[in-house]
Amino acid sequence: MKMIAIDLDGTLLNNESQISAENLEAIKKAQNEGVEVVVATGRAEFDVREVFSKTGLSTWVIGANGATIHTPEGELFDSVPIQPKDAEEILSWLEAEDYYYEVFSDDAILTPEKGRDLLYIELDRIRTANPDANIAELEHALKKQFGQTGFKKVPSYREIIESGAPLYNVLAFTFEKEKRDQGWRHFENYPHLTLVSSGVHNFELEHKYASKGIALEKLATHLGYDLRDTAAIGDSPNDLSMLSVAGHKAAMGNGRDAVLEVCDFITKTNDEHGVAHAITHWLNSVHS
Repeated sequence: MKMIAIDLDGTLLNNESQISAENLEAIKKAQNEGVEVVVATGRAEFDVREVFSKTGLSTWVIGANGATIHTPEGELFDSVPIQPKDAEEILSWLEAEDYYYEVFSDDAILTPEKGRDLLYIELDRIRTANPDANIAELEHALKKQFGQTGFKKVPSYREIIESGAPLYNVLAFTFEKEKRDQGWRHFENYPHLTLVSSGVHNFELEHKYASKGIALEKLATHLGYDLRDTAAIGDSPNDLSMLSVAGHKAAMGNGRDAVLEVCDFITKTNDEHGVAHAITHWLNSVHS
């Protein structure tokens, strides 16, 4: 076992968005045994560093669903930004259709000034139309979404495009299934884009040559590792690309069905230190 790639939300992080002591200990044990640990996430790299800030962890980071790769020292190793023409088409459509969205640049998560109001309006609409809806669960999802580091509010998508900054990932978030489905249908046949989902309420867009799987292959090549000697752990559809290329693959116990179906090992949930369980399983297999 040369390298283990670990998803962040729903995998390494528990439902309170924390890394448990058990997971931390297992990662450091793997590193001490010479295993390269990689965090592969839909989040921006600078947000991951903030999550790591009180843990002492230092790893390679595949960010923005594979659109960026950063070294353990935080230096940009590789990036595949969305083409400017595609970025403008994506953002103009999302804004016209009243979607909340986030755009990852090198140093900020760009989002419209009134974007969060759209989600609170959706919550109120659900609360009125469906008194039995689990509003607390939806509010928790919002807290998690807004708990990232590096937000910068902008008046319009035009400011984002006119800045000329490289844009790596566009995330659209809505509580309304019909609206999510509409967005998915609209973008699923764009020839230059990758379309994935990292959570129940979102869909995300990157360059067609940006995915966790492609990034993992690049990193393995750079480090001189055979992909058969790599492992990956995930829970959501945006993890499928890296699970498909890794030699060993574990699904979280809380994983989506599409992930459970393709993995050769199902570990415990993210609230039961599932990452630690999987790492221990693999390290013990190596020693046995």
